[in-house]
Amino acid sequence: MNIEELPIVLSGVHVSMGGTSMLRDVSLRISAGEPTVLIGPNGSGKTTLLRAAMGLLRPSAGSISWGGSADAPPHRRALVFQRPVMLRRSVADNIGFALATADVPRRDRTRRTRELLTLVGLAGLGDRPAPRLSGGERQRLALARALARDPVVLFLDEPTASLDPAATLAIEELVSRVSARGVKVVMTTHDLGEAERLAGDVVLLHRGAVVESGPAAVVLNNPRTEEARRFITGQLLV
Repeated sequence: MNIEELPIVLSGVHVSMGGTSMLRDVSLRISAGEPTVLIGPNGSGKTTLLRAAMGLLRPSAGSISWGGSADAPPHRRALVFQRPVMLRRSVADNIGFALATADVPRRDRTRRTRELLTLVGLAGLGDRPAPRLSGGERQRLALARALARDPVVLFLDEPTASLDPAATLAIEELVSRVSARGVKVVMTTHDLGEAERLAGDVVLLHRGAVVESGPAAVVLNNPRTEEARRFITGQLLV
């Protein structure tokens, strides 16, 4: 797989919105490999960091580069929002539209749609109206649409939020399958158990700053900082 999008390097990144600092002096390197999982309390800057790494937000200060280039357009990146919007079309047509916007030749779209439906566990549901899917099914369809772009990097914002345990398990298994195919997954979660199950490395944010980062087993089981220890033991960070 072409990995020209990687590594993603953030150097002293600040992001401000409406006079509020959303990210503060964030320096981080996101490399190929197992999923990178962003954790932290609500309002810590996880989603902002995700959007900045995707290239949707311009830093107020600092710099971001993709594969060594600071001007790389996001051709091989995809983002799934926490509450994805479904087109008022069939499941298959949602994927077909994504394939068309990714410039996949028309002759290949039916085959690719079938492959993506199978990959995300929606085979047999291609004709169903997308708005009638369950929450977990919608999230899997959103993942299929993102994968239609054949991304090198897949950004996921709280992909299992508000899902029941069975739907959560299905999404986690899909994330693992996608990662095993060589796609770099960068995701946010509020679930430390999910981070432990999926992450190769973990980034803990608080008040827009990186508090701690490193291999998941180290950060989650032997944190170095007091903020990390408090967060991982369930104490409120304010």
